[in-house]
Amino acid sequence: MKRRWRPAGAALFSGLVLVLASAGAGAKDFNPAAWGAKADGVTKDTQAIQSAIDAAAKAGGGNRVVLAGGTYLSGSVFVKSGVTLYVGKGATLLGSQDIADYPVMPTRIAGIEMRWPAALVNIANEKNAAIEGEGTIDGDGKVFWDSYWTLRKAYEPRGLRWASDYDAQRPRLVQVFRSSHAKVGGGLLLRRAGFWTVHICYSEDVTVEDVTIRNNEGGRGPSTDGIDIDSSKRVLVQRADIAVNDDALCLKAGRDSDGQRVARPTEDVVIRDSVIRDAAAGVTFGSETAGGFRNIEAYNLTVVGNVPVGILFKSAHTRGGFGENLRIHDITMTDIPVVLRVTMNWNPSYSYAQIPADIKDVPPVWKVLATPVPRDKGMAHFHDVKIWNIRATGATTAFEVDAYKEAPLERFSLSRLEIQAKQGGYIHDAKDWRFEDTKLTLGSPVGIEDAAAVKGLPASAVHVRPAPPKADPMKKSFEEQDKT
Repeated sequence: MKRRWRPAGAALFSGLVLVLASAGAGAKDFNPAAWGAKADGVTKDTQAIQSAIDAAAKAGGGNRVVLAGGTYLSGSVFVKSGVTLYVGKGATLLGSQDIADYPVMPTRIAGIEMRWPAALVNIANEKNAAIEGEGTIDGDGKVFWDSYWTLRKAYEPRGLRWASDYDAQRPRLVQVFRSSHAKVGGGLLLRRAGFWTVHICYSEDVTVEDVTIRNNEGGRGPSTDGIDIDSSKRVLVQRADIAVNDDALCLKAGRDSDGQRVARPTEDVVIRDSVIRDAAAGVTFGSETAGGFRNIEAYNLTVVGNVPVGILFKSAHTRGGFGENLRIHDITMTDIPVVLRVTMNWNPSYSYAQIPADIKDVPPVWKVLATPVPRDKGMAHFHDVKIWNIRATGATTAFEVDAYKEAPLERFSLSRLEIQAKQGGYIHDAKDWRFEDTKLTLGSPVGIEDAAAVKGLPASAVHVRPAPPKADPMKKSFEEQDKT
């Protein structure tokens, strides 16, 4: 019998039950005030919060550490198995601006395994742990944004743009690392992250839901991604409201030689029911593609405001990896300049590391970044991608798509698209693309079969099919059947 893939959410629910079931009748709330927390926004409460977490873990599963009203100034804290860190309404967990308050630990950053400061809140090597509440986790990250720009301005004239992101070490807001059955959400406001906001790495059975992310307050922080899902599986993201200065919802799987060494895909992921208001892109695959992507579904997304690209695939000719069985559907875009962009040669000054000859004492991470990748192993291969029910108005360009002739983008199926744009754009290095029931409005309505509308659509590579007959309302669509 042929196996039919089901969305990741179905598998996730069984894991989520384990998290919730642990909170039994004997669960207790622990108040960090009992360990000396002041919640005055001035005194560092790191140790008090951590002591409460440790006591809750020792007392058994299902206990909560509750931050009530007030501002808890803190460095890194680590949520343990069976514990929920609950940031209550009216409470703020405020990140310290002293990088020394974030202990350096093994992790992965932008596709490379390295030592890096811990996040403000961490679930690391744990299970059945949660970070929830209706309060605020605030990274107060501008000091880290400024340190990054200072370093980058010094690096760029030396040809080291690619190294600046790795050398300017900045704390993430929330990290879930090598953990399982974890949850982040419950109404949290996440703001002003020093680096990425929520990073899920090498983890499984993770839910992020009911979060508001606001990073563009008091400036626009570099690389302040919203939610990054990195070489992890069975992840559900839902009901997120995001305004950031980089990728909003991003799938990652390792960079270049180091990512290929690790070879862990991101798979069985559902992203749904979310709003992107400010970001580099609405939903992004890459640029760290080395481990590959498999069985990803993103749907019911609204992309509005200051977002230059709605759907983005990005990689480089040293990344490697793949993308297969990717489903993106039911997305509404308003005034988003580019509806779909696919680039396999993204940001060369960042993507390709070359160490200048005058540098003799080369840091280990630079050597990793500069490790050559043979071209045949460096090409990312995206295939079997379905995109449907996309509604876009006010766009500048419908498609900006290019890859490499030796690694074409294969078997992309696009159906029921309605795009109003100034220009059609281009599609290059495509093989067996299929358009069905798709309309571009470029000043006046045209069909996708109009080759003048979109450049680079050779007949041998792209198949156009007419709109199907009206469906029988009593019969489920293929997509609906596949979700059951």
